[in-house]
Amino acid sequence: MFDINLLAADAPTVGLAQPIIMIGSIVAIFYFLLFRPAQQRQKKTAQMLAALKNGDKVVTTGGIYGTIVGLEDDAIQLRIADQVKVKVQKSAVLGLQPESKES
Repeated sequence: MFDINLLAADAPTVGLAQPIIMIGSIVAIFYFLLFRPAQQRQKKTAQMLAALKNGDKVVTTGGIYGTIVGLEDDAIQLRIADQVKVKVQKSAVLGLQPESKES
């Protein structure tokens, strides 16, 4: 009735190179869209934390605005109001306060 060799000859064959290229392209896409930007943000944050000094105005992850009045290895002391100082971890610093535009 049907020749088995005839059916096998019509079936498309996929080489080993095509799946490897697809997997490689997916890995490259994930690297450039997810991993690389995260590494750059982490590096930039580490540089910012290492460059903190007394007098810098910062914002913490909790939303507290303050001025650095003391530095330790892994903590900083912030003045958040007159006669009010708090001690927070350096990792809690979100970034420097943006310069205010006073007119």
